[in-house]
Amino acid sequence: MREFENPDHWNMAAQHYEKTAHPFTARYAEAALDRIRLGPGSRVLDVAAGTGALALAAARTGAQVLATDFSPGMVARIAAAELPNVEARAMDGQALALPDGVFDAVFSIFGVIMFPDWRKGLAEMARVTRPGGHGIVATWQGRGAATFLLLGNIRRDLFPGRDSMAMPEAVGALSDPDDFAREMIAAGYRDPDIERVTHDYALEVTALDDPDTLFGMSPDWTSLSDEEKADVVAEVRRMAAGRPILSVPSTALIGVARR
Repeated sequence: MREFENPDHWNMAAQHYEKTAHPFTARYAEAALDRIRLGPGSRVLDVAAGTGALALAAARTGAQVLATDFSPGMVARIAAAELPNVEARAMDGQALALPDGVFDAVFSIFGVIMFPDWRKGLAEMARVTRPGGHGIVATWQGRGAATFLLLGNIRRDLFPGRDSMAMPEAVGALSDPDDFAREMIAAGYRDPDIERVTHDYALEVTALDDPDTLFGMSPDWTSLSDEEKADVVAEVRRMAAGRPILSVPSTALIGVARR
């Protein structure tokens, strides 16, 4: 089992993820929400919700939101918001304990792409979407985003030939918009529309003073020696060239389809 397929990994990472990744992924969640219309009375499901970037934003429309994740630690972070129109439950997105066709919109923002059986996850999303409702999926394009993308690129430059963290299978399979559209149709959706969305991740150079916090538990970081970590930090500082912020352009694909 790879780390990102283990709920214990995400349980431990939940608080760090909420502080570092959540604010950035929320920008893509907002982009996904902009593609459909929600309001009071809308029933929304967020699959593999993480700390709730999409779920909490959807709740602001007045929709009734169910946020699910296989990590109890992630679910607890969502529940802590105590929003009356958000319910959070621990649940396996590959086998949703939910009836067919009950949600107006089913989202997964960088979630279903982590599943061992991501095609089953897409099919489960389609199963619980009502006829005429929407399925909305976000995936990273290429080598990921933010500090993961930066670290992977630097590793390849500084340590050629060294293995890097393997990306989830779905990221490669869905990186081409035409392939992404075909997979959404195969899952049970129709009329998919795939759009590229790019945002700059703003890395504060002062965060390099505590690089273990910055790069987290990524195997691309933890597998390095202390000397190699120092080389990575020096390279990030060189790239920043004295600027307080280093921008890391990160591209996602957002797919929207009808049931």
